[in-house]
Amino acid sequence: MEISRRSLLSALSAAGLLAAVASVVPSRSASAAEVATGSARLLANTVAVLAGTAETNARPETAAKVAAIEKAARTNLLSMDAAGAGELFAGLPLGTSDTSLHTAFRRLYEIALATRTPGGAASDLYGNTAVQRRVIDGLVRLHDEYYGDQSQGYYGNWFNWEIGISQHVSRVLTLLADEVRAYRPDVLPTYVASMDAYLRNGTDGDVNLDSRFHTGANLADITTNRILQGALLGDDTRIRKALTDQLTVFATIDPYHLDHGVTDGHYADGSFIQHASVAYTGSYGKGLLTRVVQTLKILDGTGFAHGEELVPTVQGWVRNGFAPLIFEGWMMEIVKGRAVSRTDTGYTDVAVVVEAVVDLSSLASGADATALKSYVKHIRSTSRAALDPAGFVSPVSIVRYADIIGDATVPAADLNPACRSVAFNAMDRTVHRRPGYAFALARSSDRISKYEYMNGENLMPWFQGDGAYYLYLSGQDQTQAYGVDYFTTVSPHGLAGVTAPVDRRHTVPELYGKPYYDNPGHPLNFTSSSESQNTYVYFPRGTARYSGGAVLGAYGAAGMVQSDDVAHRDKAAGLLPDDFVAYRNATATKSWFLLDEEIVVLAAGVGDSAGRAVTTTIDARTAAPDDQVTLTGMLRDGRAWTGAGTGDLRWLRYANATQGTAVGYAFLDTPQVRVALDSVTRSRRVVRTSNPDTAVTRSVLGVTVDQLPGAGPGCLAYALVPNASEARLRPYAHGPLRILANTPRLQAVTHTGLALTAANSFTPGRHEAAGLRIEGPASVIARRESPGLTTVAVSDPTMGRDTVTVLLRGRSLRKVTSDGGVHVSPAHGGTRLEFDTRHAYGRSLTVTLRG
Repeated sequence: MEISRRSLLSALSAAGLLAAVASVVPSRSASAAEVATGSARLLANTVAVLAGTAETNARPETAAKVAAIEKAARTNLLSMDAAGAGELFAGLPLGTSDTSLHTAFRRLYEIALATRTPGGAASDLYGNTAVQRRVIDGLVRLHDEYYGDQSQGYYGNWFNWEIGISQHVSRVLTLLADEVRAYRPDVLPTYVASMDAYLRNGTDGDVNLDSRFHTGANLADITTNRILQGALLGDDTRIRKALTDQLTVFATIDPYHLDHGVTDGHYADGSFIQHASVAYTGSYGKGLLTRVVQTLKILDGTGFAHGEELVPTVQGWVRNGFAPLIFEGWMMEIVKGRAVSRTDTGYTDVAVVVEAVVDLSSLASGADATALKSYVKHIRSTSRAALDPAGFVSPVSIVRYADIIGDATVPAADLNPACRSVAFNAMDRTVHRRPGYAFALARSSDRISKYEYMNGENLMPWFQGDGAYYLYLSGQDQTQAYGVDYFTTVSPHGLAGVTAPVDRRHTVPELYGKPYYDNPGHPLNFTSSSESQNTYVYFPRGTARYSGGAVLGAYGAAGMVQSDDVAHRDKAAGLLPDDFVAYRNATATKSWFLLDEEIVVLAAGVGDSAGRAVTTTIDARTAAPDDQVTLTGMLRDGRAWTGAGTGDLRWLRYANATQGTAVGYAFLDTPQVRVALDSVTRSRRVVRTSNPDTAVTRSVLGVTVDQLPGAGPGCLAYALVPNASEARLRPYAHGPLRILANTPRLQAVTHTGLALTAANSFTPGRHEAAGLRIEGPASVIARRESPGLTTVAVSDPTMGRDTVTVLLRGRSLRKVTSDGGVHVSPAHGGTRLEFDTRHAYGRSLTVTLRG
């Protein structure tokens, strides 16, 4: 179910209703009694979601969750007792720190939650009016002294003032609604007025869809807060407006017809973008998933919405947006933004998704519900980390999870087919999956950011969108291979797949003495939350247009032209302040061809316009320091190779006997390769200022090609061979892979065993490769599927071409089947294929031919 955002907003503005999803928003004709009944049900549902019920909390599976709620509340109450001057909780000085203020509101919520959570072990907190009034008094004090005066507030992070604090306050007021009415009825209208006032550019606090802050996951958070506020006030207009605004996040983004300029949200190819240009499924995306599923739960039976019509949309997000990015219970690094530097990502990220899927399965029915439950079981059975449901938000979800796991009639089954190649071209990401491994690639362009840095997180991100890739191997504990310790111990210049200049770079705090560049007096107005900060510091885009690739069945191709970022371009043009620091990038044109047993990588035009030395990292892998790691290989002259060093290698094999994993590297056309295996110890604070100062040690493999200063443009071609044995690597000198072209104009390979040819052309003009003539920039895969049948897939990686034309040389073929917009005609020397790529946004068009 895909509704374009344009169509959805047009329907809303015209009729005030979501025309494509009947009866989702309540009728304005609802009676006062119906509104009151619906509001009461909504609030009761919310309390059940957050605190559980007597029935759910009596289950042994929820005991740890209930105990954790009670423990947090008791700890916070002791902290209130010990608070000093200018504090509500000990150690949280108020008045200048928005983080401390936000934390104070969160702790009040945690106390309030315990007073509404049944099932504690003879707890004296449940239903404790005195404790509830203490929380309400805390709310009053925080409002009177720190939050209520908008002229004094709004220091620090905008999120805390517009979303975070409002979320905690709205939940506290919901949990303690009866006692607030009895004890301090003025608190509710007072807080709602202040929360409205903090919403930027709104009228009476109404959500402004033109604000760059009110999009995607942020919009879902804002509107959920306002739904609760409307229910507390008995204000059906507020509820209806909040629902209408939230429904826009269900719409598929149409990049060619943006409404309110919004690019945040889900795209037709499964991509998710937040902050206008950041690939963010694994952070903000999971937050949006969680929020909308929770909203569907709290609206159940209220009459304010019939969420079952929206369940297929959310299920599509899970199947096509999340499932490809989750490998054996681990969320891939390519969609985490700055969160890659946090210590609790990876398996923990997926636990959040699992809770949402568990709850979504209760809203779905039939085969859809079974598929979601089966996926939950699949994640649990394949993850190397035990999933702890005690971390779920809701005790009700814990019980549902336990029931799914204990249901013998539900089989464990992945939502992904065993072999799958996914081009998330809308967010410049590619995922390739096979039994035994998954490959994830991060690209960038003038549409998508090279990385995300913010708030002292992900301090050394410079090359994470320059073709960095991650090869996940089955059965491995991914915390030993990737996660925060990968970025801690591997040089940012030496991430797997990256071509980088040999230079010294400084983090933002090192450069400017604070987590951002501060220059509000400049015409570009550099402040902590300004658009200029986003553009040039937090998540700069590249400057090249070409980034994308084609998919043919379960095979894929991707290409990218590496570029400087916009900061370097605009600094060179004199647009940025003199003290603003920008870095020049290396140059390279790259392709990745994604097959069954190999990922083939080509790079051409590798160099540096400033004459610096350049390194291209073929792979970087980490392991625990005591893992049994070996390196074996063969030189081109036939001699054996072991260990580290530099040599003219034909192939190399990295094996970790402790983990039972191996990766092979077949060097198809590569200069001398430098192999290093070092023990590296660093503090996690090198990647995130708020990480604990914990030293981690990893055994770090680096497989690198070095290019000397002043050298001309270089090229290299190699294949990654997951889980390869030495016997598997030896034959690559004679096939089945053959490099057809490797230049900045054209990169192409053929695999004789698969009868497959794939090519990326990067420049205008005609390009010839093994029976293919490609007009202009394109990504093309052609394969002989069976005797007499040939299938061709084409994508436009520039996102701007109206048509792509390919001549398939040989005898004339006729069309058997095709996607819409593919035209086949005979031509001199073969068959002419014309693909209508206008407004396809990188989507592959496929045709099957016979002849």
